[in-house]
Amino acid sequence: MNDAGIIAAFSEDQVERLTGISQRQLRYWDQTDFFKPSLGSDNRREAFSRVYSFKDVASLRVLAALRKQHDVSLQHLRKVAKALPQMSDAKWTSTQLFVLDKRVVFVEPGSKQHREVVSKQYVMGPSLAVVIADTRKAVEKLRERDARDIGQIAKARNVSHDAWVIAGTRIPVAAIKRFAEDGYSADAILKEYPTLTEADIEAALAHEGDSGVAA
Repeated sequence: MNDAGIIAAFSEDQVERLTGISQRQLRYWDQTDFFKPSLGSDNRREAFSRVYSFKDVASLRVLAALRKQHDVSLQHLRKVAKALPQMSDAKWTSTQLFVLDKRVVFVEPGSKQHREVVSKQYVMGPSLAVVIADTRKAVEKLRERDARDIGQIAKARNVSHDAWVIAGTRIPVAAIKRFAEDGYSADAILKEYPTLTEADIEAALAHEGDSGVAA
């Protein structure tokens, strides 16, 4: 399974839960070009314009560990980001990172020696493992639903603008109905929402009430 095979995209709310980084901090990092989400709309005024990929989430978990567990300053991390432009947005997960005296260190590809990113000095320090595997486990846990929610419709305050949703998710019933109206089969809808079941699709299509109102 590839990294994106678990969930293809994550909302700010999900990223906050997976990384511990507040939505306010995520938006600040986006606005200051420190860390921008890979997906979503360029128009940040649109709803759900900030959408994060699996690799984004893994990178943010690394950054959260650097900031909170190792007390690396944001100022230093900005310098690290500028010092490793060849790694593009995958810089935080494409190599093994280390921390020494609150400075980020990496293994230099040619010499295989530990080198401090900003000063370029060769150093030795404790390892900081990149957290891809832990991120995958966290994402799988995020997907878990109570068995009692399968095939049920719910309406929760402050979830999807108070619209009817598939129980245990934020997926609006209206979204499922729109896909069906556009000719999507149940199997095709499940490909769009891999966390759902056939029972969820059937329940959404059978639900009446005000679920026809778009979220």
